[in-house]
Amino acid sequence: MMKRLSIYAFVMLVYVTTYINNAFSQATPAFYAIKGTFATADNSPAKDVVVQLMTAADKKLVKLEYTDAQGNFNFDRIPAGEYLVATQSMAYAPWLSAPITLHQTIQLGTIRLQSTSTTLREANVVAAKPFIQQQYDKTVLNVAGSISAAGSTALEVLAKAPGITLDQNDNIAMRGRQGVLFMIDGKLVPMSGQELANLLRSLSANQIEKIELITNPSAKYDAAGTSGIIDIRLKKGNNNGTNGNVSLSYGQGKYSRLTPSLNFNSKFNRLNVFGAYSYSFRRDFQKLNIERQFYDNSDHYTGGNNYDNLFNFRFNNHNARIGADYNLTPDIVIGIVANGLFGNNNIGSYSVAQSFDAQGQKAGNFLTIGDNHPGRNNKSINLNYRHKIDTTGKELTIDLDYAGFSSGEIQNYTTSYTNPSKPSYLLFGDLRGDLNIKSIKADYTQPLKSIGARLEAGIKSSWVKTDNDVQFFDRSNGTDVLDIGKSNHFRYDENINAAYLNASKKWSRLNIQIGLRVENTNAQGLQITNKESFDRHYTQLFPSGYIGYTFNKTHDLGLSVSRRIHRPSYRELNPFKVFLDPLTYSTGNPYLDPEITHSFELTHTFREKYITKIGFSKTTDNIIIVLAPDAEPNSVIQTGRNLARYNYYNFSFGAPFTVGKWLNSTNNALVYYGEYKGDLANTRLNSGKVTFNFNSTNTITFDANTTAEISAIFESPANYGFLELREHWYVNIGAQRQLWHKKASVKLNLSDIFYTDRALASTRLTGYGETFLQRRDSRILTLTFNYKFGNNTGNGSNKKTGGAEEEKRRAG
Repeated sequence: MMKRLSIYAFVMLVYVTTYINNAFSQATPAFYAIKGTFATADNSPAKDVVVQLMTAADKKLVKLEYTDAQGNFNFDRIPAGEYLVATQSMAYAPWLSAPITLHQTIQLGTIRLQSTSTTLREANVVAAKPFIQQQYDKTVLNVAGSISAAGSTALEVLAKAPGITLDQNDNIAMRGRQGVLFMIDGKLVPMSGQELANLLRSLSANQIEKIELITNPSAKYDAAGTSGIIDIRLKKGNNNGTNGNVSLSYGQGKYSRLTPSLNFNSKFNRLNVFGAYSYSFRRDFQKLNIERQFYDNSDHYTGGNNYDNLFNFRFNNHNARIGADYNLTPDIVIGIVANGLFGNNNIGSYSVAQSFDAQGQKAGNFLTIGDNHPGRNNKSINLNYRHKIDTTGKELTIDLDYAGFSSGEIQNYTTSYTNPSKPSYLLFGDLRGDLNIKSIKADYTQPLKSIGARLEAGIKSSWVKTDNDVQFFDRSNGTDVLDIGKSNHFRYDENINAAYLNASKKWSRLNIQIGLRVENTNAQGLQITNKESFDRHYTQLFPSGYIGYTFNKTHDLGLSVSRRIHRPSYRELNPFKVFLDPLTYSTGNPYLDPEITHSFELTHTFREKYITKIGFSKTTDNIIIVLAPDAEPNSVIQTGRNLARYNYYNFSFGAPFTVGKWLNSTNNALVYYGEYKGDLANTRLNSGKVTFNFNSTNTITFDANTTAEISAIFESPANYGFLELREHWYVNIGAQRQLWHKKASVKLNLSDIFYTDRALASTRLTGYGETFLQRRDSRILTLTFNYKFGNNTGNGSNKKTGGAEEEKRRAG
């Protein structure tokens, strides 16, 4: 019933907006055109020149075009008024017309542009964007121009971002808070935890243009993501003809890694075809040393286990994307985008465990060897429609999405004991899961010219079905005996229906934006093995707003507020157990509640360069991962649980500076305090810690073709629930040389040069304590070659990638 109502609502939105637009168009005066041709001094066509149409009164941008192969441009459907035409190009000096009074179609004729000098062009190219740019509502990582990012993975690049941290389970936190929403080209990623981390490891940084860390999303975004949104923007082009780039990276640490990649774009007339492919072969390791202690009700030590774990990873991932845009008219574009991720990986584990009795004496040991083969087959397709209704900014966009995610993993564990009376334990696991997502989304923008404001509205519905079947068999006696305690079959269905309204207005000094989003959630879960089920239905409102004031050219001040939700991922809800060794398991929790966060942040900008932020947020039913004693003696189980409250305070400051023309330094400092309150695992938690995070990236320019980069990150001790993390830091260095008139480049980078990027932490709760040290293959020397082909001087594109959002992140 809800699905049918959602489709009816969507059809009515398209009908009503079309009717309104027709009504507006009937009252709109006639449109005219401004045409012309740009040529060089020798009368050759000046192609790929940016041509801007602006109002003569206040120089507001009305429309933007690019000259074609003959140097022609055409601004059509322009209402009567006074305008200016201006150009921007790295190859030609800027040109500005006299005011043009438009009351009929005007032909400006041929206009000759003056070429700039080679020296000036090179100077413009060298003045590259810094790796990190701070803005009032987000932080931007300009990955494409970074030396240290070359040959890295998306996950390794993110680790260099201000305030981004990873815990021992690969959960990503932003500014000390988990619950981050991940997107790639505006489409949310259907994974979390280790699944998300493995995807980001398979995505080459050579394919990434930039990464945006959005701390205060508007009501237009899904309400999910209590700590913000991370949006990875891939490289893409919209230049005439065929163009793109190829790259090859080879890295060597203890093990090797190889990443070839290709990006291309081909545009002819109304059709634009684009695509990308990358292959990632990586070998990696993880050393994990654990000391566990167990206590009775009187807090007396009863025994423990020490683990020396070694994990060896082998990743083979293929990542492909293909799409096309077609201009039905100059103002209507339809598009299709297909994505695929195919992985065939291997994880080998070697775990030596030493047990101790209550007196601290050795009480035996065991060895667990694991051989796991996880595979993933992800595919998605998006159909999109975009209609620029007129030049005032009216726009309608529609997205239809389908995504299918299939995963399978074969696990083999063999545990041998030193006690000869205790036979070896052989466990075989067959883990299979399927997830399907369908979504429909429409967004409409309506300028309110009479009051100088802007209105945005939209609707979205999504339908999710998951089916996870996990079977474990005991092979200790030579036959397959189903282990009921570890096996499970879980099905989950979810439907979310949403609508939003967003309004904004700008005055000369004041800027206001307010929004409201409503989301209706319907979820059903069924454990087929034991016939347990749950059924949830709830509707919630998510307001957001921003008010900014410009005092003068030196000082700007802004305040943002929002209410957001973090729903548990589908994997976090799945109650099947994941075997690590005979005394260690992890499992999902089908009874997890979503967490709700109210956030406030004050932002001050000084000289449009130095940004200071002060913020506070309050989260209820905070989802945290807890490692606690299980029913079996000296065993532990890891699962997600809801904590009553989490209060978060933060202060950050961004200070970029330059020294002459040879040094560009970007520095960001963050201080935050996270306060956890509640009762979990028979333990009262009331703790917090002030944490300091510092990030510095420095680019040194030797000449027009040679640069170097040095980056450093430090974070002081921090708390995450019961977990206390020690400080960590690392330094990266790199150099780059441009070749062949900047058509090619060679980059050499050494990450974690002092091999200090490690995780050292401890946890303590009723009946249990643990300390662990984790190391990875983090010191990598990487050589990258990149080559651009075709026409690489032209306009960027606005490719659609889809509207299936929050539900796709949670599929992991």
